[in-house]
Amino acid sequence: MTENTQTPSSPNSELPTTYAPAEVEGKLYERWVERGYFEADAKSEKPAYTIVIPPPNVTGSLHLGHAFQHTLMDALTRRKRMQGYESLWLPGMDHAGIATQNKVEQQLAEEGKSRHDLGREEFTDRVWKWKEEYGGKILGQMRRLGDGVDWSRERFTMDEGLSKAVQTIFKRLYDDELIYRAERIINWCPRCLTAISDIEVEYQDDAGELVSIRYGEGEDSLVVATTRAETMLGDTAVAVHPDDERYAHLIGKQIKLPLTDRTIPVVADTHVDPEFGTGAVKVTPAHDPNDFAIGQRHDLQSLTVMDEHGVITVHGPFLGLDRFEARSAIVGALREQGRIVAEKRPYMHSVGHCSRCKTTVEPRLSMQWWVKVGPLAQAAGDAVRDGRVKIHPEDMSKRYFDWVDNMHDWCISRQLWWGHRIPIWYGPEGQVVCVGPDEQPPTGEGWTQDADVLDTWFSSGLWPFSTLGWPERTPDLEKFYATDVLLTGHDIIFFWVARMMMFGLYAMDGVAPFHTIALTGLVRDEFGKKMSKSNPNAVDPLDWMDKYGSDAVRFTLAKGANPGADVPIGEDWVQASSKFANKIWNATRFALMNGATIEGELPPVERLSATDRWILSRLNKTVAQVDAYYEDYQFSKLSEALYHFAWDEVFDWYVELSKTTFFAGGEQAQVSGRVLGEVVDVMLRLLHPIVPFVTETLWTTLTGGESLVIADWPKDSGFRDEAAEAEIASVQSVITEVRRFRKEQGLQDGQKVPARLDLGATALGAHEAAIRQLLRLQPEGDSFNATATLPVAGGTVALDLSGTIDVAAERKRLTKDLGAAEKEKQQAEAKLGNEAFIAKAPDNVVDKIKGRLAKAEADIARLQAQLDGLPAA
Repeated sequence: MTENTQTPSSPNSELPTTYAPAEVEGKLYERWVERGYFEADAKSEKPAYTIVIPPPNVTGSLHLGHAFQHTLMDALTRRKRMQGYESLWLPGMDHAGIATQNKVEQQLAEEGKSRHDLGREEFTDRVWKWKEEYGGKILGQMRRLGDGVDWSRERFTMDEGLSKAVQTIFKRLYDDELIYRAERIINWCPRCLTAISDIEVEYQDDAGELVSIRYGEGEDSLVVATTRAETMLGDTAVAVHPDDERYAHLIGKQIKLPLTDRTIPVVADTHVDPEFGTGAVKVTPAHDPNDFAIGQRHDLQSLTVMDEHGVITVHGPFLGLDRFEARSAIVGALREQGRIVAEKRPYMHSVGHCSRCKTTVEPRLSMQWWVKVGPLAQAAGDAVRDGRVKIHPEDMSKRYFDWVDNMHDWCISRQLWWGHRIPIWYGPEGQVVCVGPDEQPPTGEGWTQDADVLDTWFSSGLWPFSTLGWPERTPDLEKFYATDVLLTGHDIIFFWVARMMMFGLYAMDGVAPFHTIALTGLVRDEFGKKMSKSNPNAVDPLDWMDKYGSDAVRFTLAKGANPGADVPIGEDWVQASSKFANKIWNATRFALMNGATIEGELPPVERLSATDRWILSRLNKTVAQVDAYYEDYQFSKLSEALYHFAWDEVFDWYVELSKTTFFAGGEQAQVSGRVLGEVVDVMLRLLHPIVPFVTETLWTTLTGGESLVIADWPKDSGFRDEAAEAEIASVQSVITEVRRFRKEQGLQDGQKVPARLDLGATALGAHEAAIRQLLRLQPEGDSFNATATLPVAGGTVALDLSGTIDVAAERKRLTKDLGAAEKEKQQAEAKLGNEAFIAKAPDNVVDKIKGRLAKAEADIARLQAQLDGLPAA
């Protein structure tokens, strides 16, 4: 199953009686880091396995979403390292332009200052100081979780190497005419005072108002409806559908725009839906993307009526009003003039908000820098379509294609001071020069650099290769690119995944940045609700780590990780995982105290008991099963498989069935001790990637080995013994059936009962001692009186319950239960015998009734046997 590459010393069975995670985890992690276990060697001849961490924001702290994804990435890289790969999990942080600048501006506001009081250079220095003092809190928290990242390669999106990569790719894209500057409608945040991309806008239903306004006079008038009355000050047309006969006489005419001294044309445009509302729409090219497109088609003027703060800038009584104040004032003024035809309040409609500060976003005409995404997005789509990149689960591919196949050009400029400044210089004669990383910017009077910085996602889109040294052809880049898997939430396919695909294929000569995109769901509370501080149902994973240990949090998260599906989590589940860790601890202590060892070869098959052969067969099947689940990113299934193997098969069955052997001592106890050592050794190796701390402590004690981090991953030896598995299944059936009967009789777990076991000529007889011990069954003795006889697999178990039960009461209870079972059987048979019912009922309903019939028949047989086994009244 696995070769033990460590030189074992005499194992130390002196483990503390209870597991205390707080006393173990921190020291273990620092030892792993100090010994360089997580550092990858670019010169190694081992095959590479690479994951780059989705870089958390420098402003961030560890939340359950991070803990979830980090647990899965850590499990993947730890396993591959154990399998003999040069495993690199590369850490780092994102400079988080808007979020970080907001943090420092908040500090300045407390001092009564703004960034403009400091100036750009001093403000940027202040942000760097903030980053050094307060940023990167999450990195320490990653250590708490046990992240096996290569800290020697830690990167930051604003460090010197990554800044060079940003400038390099900007220059290449610009020279290839894939970056351009243009005036277009963008999403503007009046609070952050910057453009934001479409995917940084969060939409929610807000209660607003819908007002219908009459434009023009008499027959030359029409009605438009709007939720943003304040933008009418910038209207430059009204549009109708060219085939709408209601307005045919107005097309091409000028009509009066209320509250102004302007007239505007009525234009015909197929964009207008004649069936929606009045069939006439106001056109404000400077404040709406659809209106901007209409304006382009009809050569309309674009009038900006708000500044960057959302304050009205046009002359008149509304000058200087906030956009929302202006909305009320304008509706009031229109009402006074009799221009309001209808009003609807509240009117629920979808409104965009800044994802960072939640301010209502304002569409705004602005000069910005753009990436022409057409050819880049085409390449990103083709890489998945032709199989170079796999998306897992496969049904998530549709979301990916929906995005890359319909992507609009990407606005990459941000009106911030913190970030990668756009490497464009403007000259006094209107010159525009793009400067690469090794080029000197133009000098002389009148030359200025563009004031904007790049969207944060521009630099993080380079992450899979810029972190490895690109644009230089470094040993790291040669060894570790392309990365093997990108494991991330399905919610950032649009933000990050598509951008990395576009940039990776462009910069790396058509080589995609990763072979597999493994998409996870989102962590939710135990009721399936999204976690939010405002709910409040958000959980700080550090609180759970303090209370239950990091392994318990990790195992809970992995156990809930079905590909692409959201992960519900509650404290009860973490507590259950903590009990699992304690179970592993206690069972391993028992194994150590009873001679479990890994010294020497496994005994030959002929020296193994059926119980030994059963557990070794199950062990190898579990190794194969876990490997298959890992390759398919089925973390939930592999965690469940490990849980049930460890708890049920190893601890609850193998250890218990072997106790009589261990207590008896002798040669067979030594054989089973070696088997138990093998089983615990392999089990701890299998569990280690998910629960690294408790397994490391136990494994080094058991084996004397240096560390599980660098131990070998188990291999399936191919050993199978179906006969032994069937034999032990029969033993389990006997024990389970008698336990159920004891419980039904109200017997205490430790209460001993005289019994006679007639197990026939089957192999069960070899297990009689273990069966008696587990069931607390005493020998029958001279005065044995069989008051109950149970049919079991391969024979019968007769019990003497004299003095332990009221026979008359028990007969009455069993008779009542038997009557209920017979009634259930009759009802099921009646339905299944009704041809009309069978013809109409769905297959699943018929199958359910058949299941009820089968259960009723089994219950009748069991209850009748119990009645027959009772002594006469």
